[in-house]
Amino acid sequence: MARGNAQTARSTKPNALMFTRVDRPLSVWSRIVDTLPGHTIFQSPEWLSFVAESQHAEPVVAELRDGSGSRGFFAGLMVRRCGLKVLGSPLPGWTTSYMGMNLSADVYKPDAIAALIRFAFEELGCVHLEMMDRHITFSDVQQLGLSYSTFAGFEIDLTQPEDALLGRMSATYRRRIRRVSKIGVTIEEARDPAFADEYYDQLEAVFERQQLAPPYGRDRVTRLLASVAGTGRLLLLRARDAAGRCIATAIFPAMNDTMYFWGGATARDCGRAHPNEAVHWYAMRYWKQRGIKRYDMGGAGEYKRKFGAYEIAVPWFRTSRYPGLPMMREAVRRVFAWRQIVVGKAHHLRGYVPSLPIPLSSPSER
Repeated sequence: MARGNAQTARSTKPNALMFTRVDRPLSVWSRIVDTLPGHTIFQSPEWLSFVAESQHAEPVVAELRDGSGSRGFFAGLMVRRCGLKVLGSPLPGWTTSYMGMNLSADVYKPDAIAALIRFAFEELGCVHLEMMDRHITFSDVQQLGLSYSTFAGFEIDLTQPEDALLGRMSATYRRRIRRVSKIGVTIEEARDPAFADEYYDQLEAVFERQQLAPPYGRDRVTRLLASVAGTGRLLLLRARDAAGRCIATAIFPAMNDTMYFWGGATARDCGRAHPNEAVHWYAMRYWKQRGIKRYDMGGAGEYKRKFGAYEIAVPWFRTSRYPGLPMMREAVRRVFAWRQIVVGKAHHLRGYVPSLPIPLSSPSER
């Protein structure tokens, strides 16, 4: 965790910017978000609906204005924790990446953040706000003295030719990609309802091998597919071995110019097939052919570097209306992490690993 210098950024018009909630259906927001530069799939109405359903949250869309008119938009969701309102864009545990704001190029970002904080605390009546925005810098949050953590991840430039993309991967990964077809492994695009259960069964197996409980339940996957799969912005992949058995699954959302790795899992006994590399390669080519320019692989994981990815870092800031709330947040996070280990080890002996409910914060990457 880091903390910026406790000084407020100066602006020639410190109170000129103001957020106002957009009181319109999400269908209207759909027409707006597609026109905004830098928008992400996590700001789309379908994704907001998915998070709203899975987290019992209320979508919040707000417009930033000053005396000259509209200067941008914000998208997030509001939840209640212990009877208190919390605004997330996103919150940890939502399995959701960058949300935040879409601003005009000449808007001073620290002023926009300050306007968002006023909006969250004064208009919405929230006691806590968290936001991760790909376009916000560490300097922006440091100037406001905000607490933040670093979301570290990996990204791949998909504008390169395919042979260059392969060339940047480790020799081991290139061999695995070429080998799968020789041993009869095929990668297919999944569109059937059985995919959600296949994915989650394999996810449970992955966590069971680590003697941990999955950080979210089976219904999280079914709700994601129900909300987003029909938009054409969600690629579901399944790897089958020579006998036709599903040995790996993965989910890759994409929108605007970026694709993301939402999750992947493998069967317990996929042997030496190593299907994961071929699954990622299929997804990269699929979205590249559809105009996607970069692959954001999500959070940390040294294996991602072997795909030829480079490191990125984005601030995830948080601020509370009352001094004691950050301590409560950290306590909840520690309790959840402890429960994930204890429950996972206990049920490992019984051959069953349940999922855990997601609190205000969780140890998951997103």
